[in-house]
Amino acid sequence: MSDLKQLLLDLARAIVDYPDQVTADEARDGDEIVFTLHVAESDMGKVIGRQGKNAKCIRIVMKAAAMKDDLKVTVDIAE
Repeated sequence: MSDLKQLLLDLARAIVDYPDQVTADEARDGDEIVFTLHVAESDMGKVIGRQGKNAKCIRIVMKAAAMKDDLKVTVDIAE
């Protein structure tokens, strides 16, 4: 498992009620990585946050972590 994927899982598991249901799919295309985050339906609001603030913060942290390897990261939250 990549370090970025583990970071995403750790971030999401820290804020949800059901951390065992958190998973992420990874798709690579050259220097771009697209992560699709899956959480329990009842935890969706916690991951997104008010006005999307939690989701935005997760994306900022992931982009900062990817910069050290000159990668581009996109984080999608699956419904």
